[in-house]
Amino acid sequence: MHSTTRSKGRVERQVAIVRDHVLAGRGFASLEEMDSAFTAWVPLRRKRVHSTHGEVIGHRAARDHSALHPIPVSPYLVTQRHLRHVGKDCLVAFDASLYSVPARKVRHRQLVEIRATADTISLHATSIDAATTGNLADGTLLAVHPRATTRGQRVVDETHWDGLPDGHTRAVTTSIEDDDHDGKVIPLRPNTAPEQSWPRSLEALLTRTAAAQIKVEHRPLSVYEQLTGTGPSRTTALPQTKDHR
Repeated sequence: MHSTTRSKGRVERQVAIVRDHVLAGRGFASLEEMDSAFTAWVPLRRKRVHSTHGEVIGHRAARDHSALHPIPVSPYLVTQRHLRHVGKDCLVAFDASLYSVPARKVRHRQLVEIRATADTISLHATSIDAATTGNLADGTLLAVHPRATTRGQRVVDETHWDGLPDGHTRAVTTSIEDDDHDGKVIPLRPNTAPEQSWPRSLEALLTRTAAAQIKVEHRPLSVYEQLTGTGPSRTTALPQTKDHR
């Protein structure tokens, strides 16, 4: 922070130098006239010795210019970079929207890197995760999506879900349909496989007819009072005797 503040002051100092040596006390009828005044002042300025590095400003400027590289052909891309975890459905949350990644290249809770531009979202595996999975021969790039235009949007490539369970082999408890029992309650069998027994056992618990067949013994409350010792206290009456006094 200290270095940044110091550099910022040096940049702003150049503005003050131009203002004091070129603009102060003068008027210009056009931008061209002001540019001519600045162009005539620059050689005078470059002949001076800089008070900080002690070199002639023109010589130092020439050395600095020779060290510059050509401007890249492709422009510099400004991106936001964030880390997020992959969900069970292979979706990654960013900026209140969801983006898909290939199911066969990631695992649940894997850490991925999001590189966000104004128009696109690219998802990359981190170096540690890429080395762990070992299935990213083409680098760390997992997916590229257009950036969501509204909050809460799901940007999904359905081919990314290839490899996820589709629910066909899962136990379903919301809509149980079995043609071989025609709606009748089938009790659990000891050797029934779990994926076959769980839906039927749930149906048995939820069926009122099966619950009504359970016999419940009725006892008077006094039985429970005796067992818990919470019944009303009783006192034994003493035999009455005559007073001979």
